[in-house]
Amino acid sequence: MASTLTAALYDLADTARKTAEQLDEQIAQAAALVRATLAGGGTLMFCGNGGSAADAQHMATEYVVRYMQNRRAYAAIALTTDTSLLTATGNDFGFDHIFERQVEALGKPGDLLIIHSTSGNSPNVLLAAKAARKNRMKVLSLSARDGGALANESDLTIIVPTDRTDRAQEIHLCIQHSICESIEGTL
Repeated sequence: MASTLTAALYDLADTARKTAEQLDEQIAQAAALVRATLAGGGTLMFCGNGGSAADAQHMATEYVVRYMQNRRAYAAIALTTDTSLLTATGNDFGFDHIFERQVEALGKPGDLLIIHSTSGNSPNVLLAAKAARKNRMKVLSLSARDGGALANESDLTIIVPTDRTDRAQEIHLCIQHSICESIEGTL
């Protein structure tokens, strides 16, 4: 068992190394998008499904509450948390529309939709990206594999070099934390 656990850590470290080597410029561009949004008074809107929904919630919290330092709250919201809204939308319009309706209602020019999707092909995040475009928002997506259809709907897509969902989610969170840390306390 110990060798299995150690192998998982080495695999994670290898994926992190590849990501750092291959995606440094895209990560810097993502940080610039986040910084520009917050500096301009915009809101960060996060969404995703399953473990990516948990990452969306986690990151919205880091911006609103704090990450490494006490500072003013930054405007951020996870579109994954309002159970009444999610279930009403799912019931009345279908699950594919749960994020789209929120982006349509709340999103405005100057906001940034940040989508976590390892496949990049979930209909609900694709519709959210299209709604963001209609509202003249920017779209940043974090994905894996080939980025899926979401890559074509985003202003910037960070595609972690792995086919493993768990590794992609672990690296997405690491990327997001590094962006948050680079911005925290500077605005």
